[in-house]
Amino acid sequence: MNKLFFRKPFKYTFFNATLYLILINFAVFLLTNIMPRLNPLMGLNTAYFLRYRLYWQIFTYMFVHNDLSHILFNMLALAFFGMPVEKTVGSKEFLLFYLISGIMSGFISFLVYSNYRIFTLLIGASGAIYAVLFMYAVIFPRSKIYIWGLIPVPAPLLVIIYAIIETGSHLTYTLSHVAHFTHLAGFFIAWLYLVIRMGIHPLKVWKNAYCCR
Repeated sequence: MNKLFFRKPFKYTFFNATLYLILINFAVFLLTNIMPRLNPLMGLNTAYFLRYRLYWQIFTYMFVHNDLSHILFNMLALAFFGMPVEKTVGSKEFLLFYLISGIMSGFISFLVYSNYRIFTLLIGASGAIYAVLFMYAVIFPRSKIYIWGLIPVPAPLLVIIYAIIETGSHLTYTLSHVAHFTHLAGFFIAWLYLVIRMGIHPLKVWKNAYCCR
């Protein structure tokens, strides 16, 4: 029986899509600093997205960043987690995963934050990057990530810790002005992608890695 069309794998190729994504993010960062008026046009404006049919924002928002620390943190995370994931699954699969995760995280966040009575402009690659972190933890479940370069934390445990932190932080969104729900959406979309597209069940992978050795 032929595989379901949405599980048909790409022929493995590697063209360093992670590096291109990083370069595009920095190029957009420079452009929006030169032309600040682009920020409200490229960021995901929860108040005007549907009203004025700004449909491109669901894609462009993930390439816009607020300041240098914002983009540096995101791009370091993308390089650290994205490159090994891309080398494992191939560049085409990785790029499809990254873009779907970013777009769907933005869409879910729009549904959530559009109900808030405050102006919200969603920007940043965090939704897609949290999705990449999730996939990294599934592909490399025994990998340890060193917090502050000192404390080794297994990748799956780090995902769980982040999920708890982001859930709690979402409740104080109006104080922090950080779209924590977008990060949670990234985890959720990554979970769905792994199960639906790749036929991989994260909990089974983690259980086999730590409970059945």
